[in-house]
Amino acid sequence: MGHLDHATFGWLTPVLSYAMACIGAALGLRCTVRALGASGRSRRNWLITAASALGTGIWTMHFVAMLGFGVTGTEIHYNVPLTILSLLVAMAVVGAGVFAVGYGRDRGRALVLGGLTTGLGVASMHYLGMAALRLHGDVRYDPVLVGLSVAIAVVAATAALWAGLNIKSPLAVAVASLVMGGAVSSMHYTGMLAVSVRVAPSEAALPGATTMQFIFPLAVGLGSYLFLTSAFVALSPTAGEREASVSAQRPVGSAAL
Repeated sequence: MGHLDHATFGWLTPVLSYAMACIGAALGLRCTVRALGASGRSRRNWLITAASALGTGIWTMHFVAMLGFGVTGTEIHYNVPLTILSLLVAMAVVGAGVFAVGYGRDRGRALVLGGLTTGLGVASMHYLGMAALRLHGDVRYDPVLVGLSVAIAVVAATAALWAGLNIKSPLAVAVASLVMGGAVSSMHYTGMLAVSVRVAPSEAALPGATTMQFIFPLAVGLGSYLFLTSAFVALSPTAGEREASVSAQRPVGSAAL
C-alpha cells in the first residue's frame, strides 16, 4: 500500500486552495446579488459570470490542492481530456443551480433542486478529476467517506445558493465566502481521505501530463481569471449606483416635474 501525502509542499497548497475556493465563492455571490437586482439580458449575463466564477473557483481549489498530492513509489500523471471534462462539468452544473435560483418562481423549491444538482455536480467534478489520475497502481475508495463527501458537497452547494438569495451586504458576503470556502475544502479533503492506493512498481512510462506540465499552468490561468473578474465586478457600478448617477445628471427643473 502506497503512502499518500496530501501536502507535499506543507501548508502552501491547502491554504492556497482554500483561498481559491473563497475567492470563487465571493465572486459568485456578488454576481448572483447583481443578477437578482437586474432583468433581461443583464440578469442572464450576471448569472453566467456567477456560474463561471463558482465553477472555476471549485475546480481550481481541487487541483491546487492536488498539486500537493503525492504517493510514495510512483509518479502521478493526469489524463488531459478527463481533467478538462471535470472543469466543464463544474461550470455546467453550477450554472444549472445558479440559473434555477435566478429564474425560479418558487424560491424554496428552486433552492432544493439547485442545491442537489449543484452538489452532485461538484462531487462528480471531484471524482472525475480523481479518475484522471494515472499512476503505477490501483486507486480504491472507502464508500462511507465517499458518501460523506457527496453529502458535504450537497450541503455546501445549497448553502451557497441560499446565500446568493438572502445575503446582500459586502461584509455578509465576505463572511459567507469564508464559510463556503471551508465547506468546499472539507468536501475535497474528505474525498481524499477515502482514497487508498495499492502501488505496483513499474519502469513503464505513464500516459498523460505531469502536474507541472498541465495542472500548474491551467490552475494559474484560471486563478488569474478569478482575480481579473473580481476586479471587473468590484469596479462595475451596481443598479443603485447607476440610478443615483442618472438622477444626479438630471436637471433640477426636470426632476421637479
